[in-house]
Amino acid sequence: MKYRQFVSQATSFTTKLLRERFGKGPQSVHISLNDRCIIFHLREFISPVENFLLNQEEEEAFRYTRELIMKSMLPELSAFLEENLETKVTDMYYDWGMHNASGIIVGLLDENWKETVEYDGWESVHAQITELTQYIQKPPEMITSWWVNPKTLVIFRQGILILIEKELIDLGQGNLLKTAKRRLEKRMLVQEVQLETVLDKKVADLYVDWRFDQDHSLIVYVFE
Repeated sequence: MKYRQFVSQATSFTTKLLRERFGKGPQSVHISLNDRCIIFHLREFISPVENFLLNQEEEEAFRYTRELIMKSMLPELSAFLEENLETKVTDMYYDWGMHNASGIIVGLLDENWKETVEYDGWESVHAQITELTQYIQKPPEMITSWWVNPKTLVIFRQGILILIEKELIDLGQGNLLKTAKRRLEKRMLVQEVQLETVLDKKVADLYVDWRFDQDHSLIVYVFE
């Protein structure tokens, strides 16, 4: 399938799927794709009920509801991608920018994302992310990163959970832990990590997600 044809079909499929599950689809879906991953960047994606929850400062309820819906939706999206891209989707991640009603869905493709990629400033990027991760929990056992396009940088971490976090997950507190980690890591990434200086780009959006079952984490920077 040609690239433009695939992007058109994937955009339509994802928009329809989100509308069916959430009752309202995003205003726009922008797709970025390379041999490592596919990214769906959603704009103006929030329902009236969700907007009400956020206005009442019910962030945990907002995220819990979306967690349930996304868990039911991702297998269908993953199957669509594997059929049309003719490759395996190894992991899927998602996060929301509640301040601007944006969102992101990321699918890692095959095992290509494990390979090291060097680009201008990559050593500083890895050093800063490693230092911050160590400050919050422990240094990653593995870290890698890559550009999907000139505006989108993906950073993958493996092996960062500490024992108390694993115990909380075993006790069924994974959703609460993820909410706390998102608030903390996003705040610290903004305050402590100076990627704008290293990469000479201004950050527009920042997303973070985890796969607790595999002890994997993904950070996505979207620059202006």
